Amino acid sequence: MASGGSSYQDIGDSHNAYADYGIAPKTAESKSSPFRKSTAVNIIGGNHGTRSNTAVHELLECPVCMNLMYPPIHQCPNGHTLCLKCKSKVHVCPICRHELGNIRCLALEKIAESLELPCRYQVFGCQDIFTYHSRLQHEQNCKFRPYNCPYAGSECTVTGDIQSLVAHLKDDHKVDMHDGCTFNHRYVKSNPQDVENATWMLTVFNCFGHQFCLHFEAFNVGVAPVYMAFLRFMGDDDDAKKFSYSLEVGGFGRKLIWQGVPRSIRDSHKTVRDSLDGLLIQRSMALFFSGGDRKELKLKVAGRIWREPL
Repeated sequence: MASGGSSYQDIGDSHNAYADYGIAPKTAESKSSPFRKSTAVNIIGGNHGTRSNTAVHELLECPVCMNLMYPPIHQCPNGHTLCLKCKSKVHVCPICRHELGNIRCLALEKIAESLELPCRYQVFGCQDIFTYHSRLQHEQNCKFRPYNCPYAGSECTVTGDIQSLVAHLKDDHKVDMHDGCTFNHRYVKSNPQDVENATWMLTVFNCFGHQFCLHFEAFNVGVAPVYMAFLRFMGDDDDAKKFSYSLEVGGFGRKLIWQGVPRSIRDSHKTVRDSLDGLLIQRSMALFFSGGDRKELKLKVAGRIWREPL
């Protein structure tokens, strides 16, 4: 968004086993699995080689979604296994097409319980090793897990590390990038009475070696139309808490000021918006600040970001 203006938009095997069932593999594990690398981690112990470990890992991969299977592990009468989630979506074995029953593969479950595995985000930098069951719990909060794209104007499904997401925002979403820790931005919209559930173009600031996303939106709180500006931090929550920011808007002798802590992009844009954790402006006040005949929204939001002392 260029200074002095803004854009606006409404929110609103050549044949894989899973292909016949409409079930897509999860990319973080199926495409970047540490178990498919030639330098697989020796996780069994003793003198077993890489080939043996890789063979065990492949036994534990569901042939439908390609993710690791956790107990209960099911099998068809011919011994082909699949995970519980995929079993609930298919009725015949994806390998032999035999009708599925309700048979547990207890031997494979026993093997699974004896394993220690690397985090699925090993390819992103996590070097920790976990027991089979504790691995799942760790991965839900692993600091190396990819971030979701913070762009709020569409349901973007891109994930990645911060560096790749910054490039994605700039190249694919055409987001404006600004250097500096202070800013003044104008948000303009004709016919503001018609604006509901809308978002203005995201702006990203490079500040203190990190990136901060400035959001500005219109939506209803109950039946009351409001505008809201808030900041999100491109990183984890622990790092976000090292910073604070202020936002202010005003005109004709009045001013609204907000001070808070930027929310991590681990929290979705909708989560932050619905928590009202930002500068909230009632529509009537926003039109007062806009001046004139109140038929056009013209708000100038000023802000500052600073690092909290240690």
